[in-house]
Amino acid sequence: MHFIPEKLDDYVVAHSENEPELLQQLTRETFQKILQPRMSSGPYQGRVLSMISKLINPKNILEIGTFTGYSTLCLAEGLQREGTIDTIDINEELIDFQRKFFDKSIYGTQIFQHLGNALEIIPKFNKTFDLVFIDADKDNYVNYFNLIINKLKTGGIILSDNVLWSGKVIEVLDPKDKMTKAVLEYNSLLKEDSRIETVVLPIRDGLTISRKF
Repeated sequence: MHFIPEKLDDYVVAHSENEPELLQQLTRETFQKILQPRMSSGPYQGRVLSMISKLINPKNILEIGTFTGYSTLCLAEGLQREGTIDTIDINEELIDFQRKFFDKSIYGTQIFQHLGNALEIIPKFNKTFDLVFIDADKDNYVNYFNLIINKLKTGGIILSDNVLWSGKVIEVLDPKDKMTKAVLEYNSLLKEDSRIETVVLPIRDGLTISRKF
């Protein structure tokens, strides 16, 4: 999606930080070998994720929805020297693809993959997180939020992707459209929950930043 004219969007990208070479390689292989490659964070959003992570300088990151690992590597750029990122995905076929690129990076030993249902995995973590990135099945966004909010440190950040859902959030809701309904409910939760403050950024398909009080 382009929320500003495409030429202006191109200018924004051109005058933002360049995409690292390893992530360029990851993007190329994703489009060559993986179904639905556009699910990957693009170069601009990747640089936004990287910048936010660097500003936070987190010790512990949780990512819900790994896909091919692009956003994982972007978020890892801000980790403390002894920091870790736990990333969860349900697709077993992507595990080796992800690990290949994780190990090509300098963050390989700091990235821990978890295969399975995030709703079952998250409760098993016995630590708190400075930064959480939610980019998985939209109908469980509310459930993910409820599981991680008490594992998020005071001042911690939740980043939520696809919150504008291709613009469907402002269209008349089709009663059969469960995904859009789920995104609308999640956006309302972030706005109304008194434990956090939230700002929506019109980046790509919408990115929300929520900070825990």
